[in-house]
Amino acid sequence: QLSFVESGGGLVQPGESLRLSCAASGHTFDYVAIGWFRQAPGKEREGVSCTGNSDGRPYYADSVKGRFTISKDGSTNTVYLQMDSLKPDDTAVYYCAVCWGATPLTDFGSWGQGTQVTVSS
Repeated sequence: QLSFVESGGGLVQPGESLRLSCAASGHTFDYVAIGWFRQAPGKEREGVSCTGNSDGRPYYADSVKGRFTISKDGSTNTVYLQMDSLKPDDTAVYYCAVCWGATPLTDFGSWGQGTQVTVSS
């Protein structure tokens, strides 16, 4: 199983950017899709982006398309989430996990501790 450590969250104003990092440990990093999920207060955890999807392209939730970009660096076992044009609705704790599209595959890796993103003026 993979394990993850998320970082890069913070407090930003609407319209600003953040880049989240997900450092993975485990020997299967190169063979699985890894992505980002988020959970806002009082809401269920939702899929944000995943490097793997049924159409062969990265998955993005409709709410983040055109603003967020996911990337994977096999040399450092790190997955990044570049978040631009942030909105207050993006406020949440962000987690990474093994995934396929919007679905977490927790049999292949446990949740990390998450990183808090707060977008507020």
